[in-house]
Amino acid sequence: MAHVLEVQGISVTVEGQGPTVVMMHGWPDSPALWDETVASLRDRYRCVRFALPGYDLSRAPRPVSVNQMCELVAAIVDAVSPGEPVTLLLHDWGCFFGYEYAARHQERVQRVVAVDIGDTNSGAYLKGLTSREKRMIAWYQVWLALAWKLGGVWPGLADRMTRYMARRIGCRTPPEQIGWQMNYPYAMQWLGSYGGLRGVARVDKVFGPRLPTLFVFGKRKPFMFHSSRWLALLATSPGSAAHGVDAGHWLMKQKPVEFNALVGNWFDGQAATMPAEDPA
Repeated sequence: MAHVLEVQGISVTVEGQGPTVVMMHGWPDSPALWDETVASLRDRYRCVRFALPGYDLSRAPRPVSVNQMCELVAAIVDAVSPGEPVTLLLHDWGCFFGYEYAARHQERVQRVVAVDIGDTNSGAYLKGLTSREKRMIAWYQVWLALAWKLGGVWPGLADRMTRYMARRIGCRTPPEQIGWQMNYPYAMQWLGSYGGLRGVARVDKVFGPRLPTLFVFGKRKPFMFHSSRWLALLATSPGSAAHGVDAGHWLMKQKPVEFNALVGNWFDGQAATMPAEDPA
């Protein structure tokens, strides 16, 4: 049976029994992203999920800095699992913020499952992108950053811009649950808002080499959010693995049975039976 905690003004839902798994979604999603995953895990894992600050549209916009986000995640982890390290299950911007929390608090994290966002702050990733891919990434992300800037003045227009981009990239979140308030991470990245994103940990230096990591990615996308070097690193890091799924960015919704089996098997200690790399 689920119960809800309030941590720093954020509602945190806890379901199931067993080792604790803290789930973090990304743009422009909600904790409902993990509905099928929770259903598959809650008989043997304690599933914890919450909306990122500002992503609950029933509440006021709440942009946060990287430091504030890490402090919030730390408070949630300490509230739900004060005596034991947790597993992180991350997607999209949840990966970025979850990676940074884990890098700063490695003693509080046992292992990580990262979905579709890998070593995007590595030189190998940037070098591997074509000019066309860089333009595509910049186009949608700057669009969302500008929608954030417009939100305080023309919220209706900013919402329409945000929902338009969500449709263009195949997001399955209902439009009425998507708003410009969710776009502040893109303003951080492209406009330097709220302290920007400088100084964060290099993902490829921590995840795999220091923390066991399962990376699951969608293969049907116009560009990837990881490098081939990242896949090779995980393939050679004890306890880590990478696996491609014939899906897009929201693979936990597009291929829930396959995704949940991969995650559940790895959680249950069966990572050695899973292909270590499938970049094709």
